[in-house]
Amino acid sequence: MPRFAANLTMLFTEVPSLQRPELAAQAGFDGAEILFPYDHSASDWQAALSGLPLALINAPPGNWAAGDRGFAAVPGEEAKFRDTFLRGADLAQRLGAMRLHVMAGVARGPVAEQTFRENLTWAVAQAPTLTLTLEPLNTDDMPGYFLNDFDQAARILDDLACPQIGLQFDLWHAARIHGNATAVWTTHRDRVNHIQIAGFPARNEPGGGGFDLPALCAELDAADSAVWVAAEYRPARATVHGLGWLAALKSRNRPIGG
Repeated sequence: MPRFAANLTMLFTEVPSLQRPELAAQAGFDGAEILFPYDHSASDWQAALSGLPLALINAPPGNWAAGDRGFAAVPGEEAKFRDTFLRGADLAQRLGAMRLHVMAGVARGPVAEQTFRENLTWAVAQAPTLTLTLEPLNTDDMPGYFLNDFDQAARILDDLACPQIGLQFDLWHAARIHGNATAVWTTHRDRVNHIQIAGFPARNEPGGGGFDLPALCAELDAADSAVWVAAEYRPARATVHGLGWLAALKSRNRPIGG
């Protein structure tokens, strides 16, 4: 059975962030992911997680309010990229996070792609035991974001040929970018090392949008995959009242809904 992680940035927001891991465990999640766990110390998070596995965190994006979305593909910001990556890698290792998402940033063009490749090569050398992910983000939600297409990400990954870096398959972004998340999964599943799910088109509880989540889970079962399936969505109501989809996926019952 796939392991399911609760995105503690988006779920259980009815309580403060350090109280969310306990609720996630009580709700039946196998682990957690946290987008930006930098407002609390590593020791605070260790105590809050209390042994709950941490599937993924993001590297620091810079000043989000000022428009920063990471620096990996931003020419001239190599020093900022290195500082933020090392901070993210350190916290990931302290918390036992299994994946670190490296954000590309707002940039475009061939120089940006070259910067991205060089920064990723540097990052792999700095943290050789850490698994990295790259996530294409749709430009409606993230205007100007460099990595905005799954085919683009696949080409870069194939060129780098580094087993330490994989593709983060976010069902929501795949559908927004390409119109058909199933086709994206079919094309790129062999590159995927982390999965995020949400309903489409509203980004509420997982289910709908033409994507067969039970089939995805069955496929991961058959492959004995270690890939986490993370719930990254906006609950339509209090999180605990919309978790029918989790019980259904764990039991393989259909249909999937709130």
